[in-house]
Amino acid sequence: MPAVTADTLTLPRIAPYQADQTQRPVRSVTTGPRGHEGLGFPVVRAFAGVSARDLDPFVHMDQMGEVDYQPGEPKGTDWHPHRGFETVTYMIDGRFAHQDSHGGGGLIEDGATQWMTAGSGILHIETPPAELVESGGLFHGLQLWVNLPKSEKFATPAYQSIDGGQATLVSSTDGGALVRIVAGELDGHAGPGATRTPITMAHATVAPGAELDVPWAREHNALVYVLSGRGTVGPVAHPIHQGQLAVFGPGDRITVRADEGQDSNRAALEVLLLGGRPIREPVAAYGPFVMNTRAELVQALEDYQSGRFGQIPANAIMPHTVR
Repeated sequence: MPAVTADTLTLPRIAPYQADQTQRPVRSVTTGPRGHEGLGFPVVRAFAGVSARDLDPFVHMDQMGEVDYQPGEPKGTDWHPHRGFETVTYMIDGRFAHQDSHGGGGLIEDGATQWMTAGSGILHIETPPAELVESGGLFHGLQLWVNLPKSEKFATPAYQSIDGGQATLVSSTDGGALVRIVAGELDGHAGPGATRTPITMAHATVAPGAELDVPWAREHNALVYVLSGRGTVGPVAHPIHQGQLAVFGPGDRITVRADEGQDSNRAALEVLLLGGRPIREPVAAYGPFVMNTRAELVQALEDYQSGRFGQIPANAIMPHTVR
């Protein structure tokens, strides 16, 4: 159950479809394979099999969990570097602790988002807090990588902590969907996230049988990822379910509908709405570095090995294990 909920009947409503608007068609629906990240936590590779051109300005996204850990099982990452992009960690259920070499950090929980600009180079860690490792519990979230244009790749590293309660809440035209806007803008409603690359990111809960039809910036691409549940997307109702990503073609609006019948452990369809202005620059990526050329990747690795990304703090948090 997402941490941030509200009575949709009391929220501002998204404006209905207008006659001069066009629905975006569905270009593709792909299924993300399952794998493991960091020290071994389960993920769905949401963007696998999708062309970089359709994803631009996004580089990578993992759905983390959903998993109900037993005591001693929760895992995260150890300290590692990044350069050239931004990481966005959104926690739907559970807790993750963050710390970085530029003074950013805190606990990400209850629908909160941690937005880290790696820029010129940063070291960081994301790991379950010790008490969660000891007790076990529910863990569900996602991490998104947002590319930076060449002019921003060496920006000063920065950190934003966005509490779940800061997300802008709106409801669908029919009142059957709750939309949490984390960044960007939907129908004139802006989210709290400050983005260097123009994007929109929102998490929607669509009740069984309800429809979410939202206006979408024509100059942005449009993606819908299903976190859980079943439904359809687009004007001709392409079926879609948990772990699948829909890529939309050009137009003014995107549509998601929830099936009347949902899984017994989920009361609704949960989707991530995602889009951004394409950067249209060459991308050279290697592990935690996203640059424009191979030479820049080599330089990033050398800079990291030379300590130019900063130092692990003296009070650093470290992965916790049950003895």
